[in-house]
Amino acid sequence: MSVLENFKKIKDNVNKINVNTTIIAISKTFSLQHIRPLIDFGHLHYGENKVQETSDKWSALLNVNSSLKLHLVGKLQSNKAYDAVKLFSYIHSLDNEKLALKLAKSEKELSKKLSYFIQVNFHDEQQKSGISEKNLSNFIKFCKVENNLNLIGLMCLPPVNIDPTDYFLRLKHLAKEFNLDQLSMGMSGDYKNAIKCGSTYIRIGSSIFGNRS
Repeated sequence: MSVLENFKKIKDNVNKINVNTTIIAISKTFSLQHIRPLIDFGHLHYGENKVQETSDKWSALLNVNSSLKLHLVGKLQSNKAYDAVKLFSYIHSLDNEKLALKLAKSEKELSKKLSYFIQVNFHDEQQKSGISEKNLSNFIKFCKVENNLNLIGLMCLPPVNIDPTDYFLRLKHLAKEFNLDQLSMGMSGDYKNAIKCGSTYIRIGSSIFGNRS
């Protein structure tokens, strides 16, 4: 099937569960030519994980289409914060105080406000970024109160090869505990489950664009 047919199938599946869930089309590594049918169709939300790739691919288009919303879904180094604030509308991987400080400073310099998700690392997995549950309360205060970041929700990447339901529900519980409205969870293999557990933003790549080379 084509990219557009794939997207419409996903959209139909999503609407059967919750029409208010936003689909982020994860376009990282794919060319603008490959993504173009979805842009022309009118879809607005796209996910990238590298600042330089995003700049090279999207900068010209953002200048002529301010409705497009780019989501940073990968690890962000603090030295890339300024460039990230220029490009993105959402960051899903806020995970340390140094980064939060740089983002707040960059927002002031650029007179721009972004929306942020804190990435939660449930098992302190070494290979993953994220804030542990025990440090979450202090980090939320640091971001919202001390640095005035527009913190809208939480994000997680459950461990692979296990049922993610418990992690999705734990994230939902944490968001409710801290009065955060949005949840970024669910990818191509588990997005239906994630939506049923309360996800408001799902991150879909291969099921729309095909496998990456």
